[in-house]
Amino acid sequence: MNTMLPVNFSDVKDASRRLEGVVLKTPVVNSPEIDRLAGRKIFMKCENMQRIGAFKFRGASNAVMLLGEEAENGLCTHSSGNHGQAVALAAKQRGVQAFIVMPNNAPKVKIDGVRSHGGEVVLCEPNLEARIEAANAVLEETGATFIHPFDNLNVIAGQGTAAKEMIEECGKLDAVLCPIGGGGLMSGTSISTRELLPEALVFGTEPYGADDAARSLESGEFVPQTGPDTICDGLLTSMGKITWPIIRENVEEIIRVSDEEVLEAMTLIYDNFEMIVEPSGAISLAAILNPRFKEMSGLERVGIILCGGNIDLEKLPFSIK
Repeated sequence: MNTMLPVNFSDVKDASRRLEGVVLKTPVVNSPEIDRLAGRKIFMKCENMQRIGAFKFRGASNAVMLLGEEAENGLCTHSSGNHGQAVALAAKQRGVQAFIVMPNNAPKVKIDGVRSHGGEVVLCEPNLEARIEAANAVLEETGATFIHPFDNLNVIAGQGTAAKEMIEECGKLDAVLCPIGGGGLMSGTSISTRELLPEALVFGTEPYGADDAARSLESGEFVPQTGPDTICDGLLTSMGKITWPIIRENVEEIIRVSDEEVLEAMTLIYDNFEMIVEPSGAISLAAILNPRFKEMSGLERVGIILCGGNIDLEKLPFSIK
């Protein structure tokens, strides 16, 4: 791995020690039925079972724990949901107020989640410009400290602890996959994988309706996200100035899948484990079952991160037993 990148594995190890007892060491699960369908052995890291129901609590906690007195005026972020819940809970644990800017079409379960941890929700129009404008207004009014959802060195280091745990539990893997929205999880995952499994391939996963990272990697030039159209509400944003170079350096390829494939993967996870995983969380399983990935040879042991489980129950593609 290029040691000139702004985050390295020593940062992830430091975050792992810092987060011990703060975040959950989530389980890794396996299913013979999913192995059969994939044609290889699949290990799934269940960050849907993390505190606040998503991996985001790792990065937010690491970033908040490293703040000094500047945290005392409160914390602010903008988020489609999971990072907002993570910052709200991290702020609660720190004993300070959280102000969370969220799009007005965010899933109700995620808005309720922020409020359940004492976060103050500020709704805005569902576009990045509106998020930034609303967050800046909050920062000016309150003097709060901004915790970027992904383009933050300490957030990235915290997110890398999920892959570190998975690899330490599973041992040798031939490939590791995780979704890309802003790229915080993908960056952290790639850093841990490159260090611990230098021969493994690192893949990103994206929906066709929000494939800016795939187009960026293929062209070698940053392509912003414009007009995303997908059920994967956690993957609607562009990569950042920090995450894009890390992804460009470390990621082999980004597998695109359809929303229909994502819904099938959500159903498969529920049928095998009775676990509810949100679309953004199930997309890496959808990618493994996609013909593009299934045609790849030599990848016998594959790890994926089920990154979150927060979804409005009326939007499930299956009936809960």
